Amino acid sequence: MTTQAPVRTEQRPAPAQVAEFAAWSTPGIKVLVAGIVGAAAAIALLLDARGQAGSTAAALDWAGAILLIAAVLLLAGLTPVVPGQARVIQLFGKYRGTTHATGLQWVNPFTRRIKISTRIRNHETAQAKVNDADGNPIEIAAVVVWRVHDTAKAVYAVDEYTKFVAIQTETAVRHIASSYPYTSQKEGDLSLRENVDEITGQLSAEIADRVRPAGVDIIESRLTRLSYAAEIAQAMLRQQAASAVVGARFRIVEGAVGMVQLALKRLEEEGVVELDEERKAAMVSNLLVVLCSEQATQQVVNTGSLYQ
Repeated sequence: MTTQAPVRTEQRPAPAQVAEFAAWSTPGIKVLVAGIVGAAAAIALLLDARGQAGSTAAALDWAGAILLIAAVLLLAGLTPVVPGQARVIQLFGKYRGTTHATGLQWVNPFTRRIKISTRIRNHETAQAKVNDADGNPIEIAAVVVWRVHDTAKAVYAVDEYTKFVAIQTETAVRHIASSYPYTSQKEGDLSLRENVDEITGQLSAEIADRVRPAGVDIIESRLTRLSYAAEIAQAMLRQQAASAVVGARFRIVEGAVGMVQLALKRLEEEGVVELDEERKAAMVSNLLVVLCSEQATQQVVNTGSLYQ
């Protein structure tokens, strides 16, 4: 009898998560002045070396060249940062931090400085045709307000974070639209048309969860278009009109019954007239016809007795 050795499954290490931290930088005005002065001095030394000979000329050439290289490096490290933008600092492929300090800043001249916007942005999805929870085709679109809060994740965690936000937003809109009916058939159920605040709240939460790996904050999201598709729009409008008529009729009948009950009770309490069950039924029938009729009723004057 042979026994099989247990199969070992190799667990891959989770990818390293990059998070934003502040990069080293210093105000660049003084560095700019120093670079200009150094470049001017280097040019002066190189020009002076032409009038010299021998070792003196060589020394001036070396001094001018070194000073010029230093000035160029100083000027190459200058980076302007405007409000609403940040610079992601990368040195030889490694993330070295992000600077949000505005104005002229000086950083390591050998680094790559990636410009990224931290301003608030709008993204409006294209009009999409989706089947709701009842299978009815609807047309839906939304607008989302967002901004980058973690520049390191936006640059290194995803490829083209703006497209990532656009695709994930459209995916969330389609998922929300297919999870709820356009109108609710049961009281208390959520629907796209009748529970806009709840639906947009869930939409914002789902978009925020989807774009979190890209270091993006969702400020607000709203539905900008919600309607039945053209092929069923007329039929659904007729259905809504019929539902509205039924609801109105229900309210009218409910009110008429209450008025009839009140009239019979008052007549009985005040002893105006005594009615047997047959006459009560006739009175109820007449009152319901008057109260529930869409057209004005004609009055009939009874000149005989109560039973004629």
